[in-house]
Amino acid sequence: MVGSRRAGSVAASHPGRMSPKTTASDRGRGRGRARGHRQWDDMLTPGRVTVGLLAVLALVFIFENTRTTKIRLLFPEVTMPLWLALLGTALIGAVCGAYFMKRR
Repeated sequence: MVGSRRAGSVAASHPGRMSPKTTASDRGRGRGRARGHRQWDDMLTPGRVTVGLLAVLALVFIFENTRTTKIRLLFPEVTMPLWLALLGTALIGAVCGAYFMKRR
């Protein structure tokens, strides 16, 4: 226990030095990684992968539907490309979803 205190005090007093049990290959891996440094396995959760795939599929669906269509907006009837109407709807849904998740 005395040795661990000594090693910790040397590392604390000299930030560039490593404790005797730490090697250069151990830094940045596992429990010894710096705070705020993220690894790919931390960022790629199953939920994020699923949302990313659904977003890509939605964009493919939107840009495959390029014909023009008539859309009734309350009173006026508008002719516009279907992909633009779908993209607008998706953006409105994303903004609403972000708003409600932020309030949570």
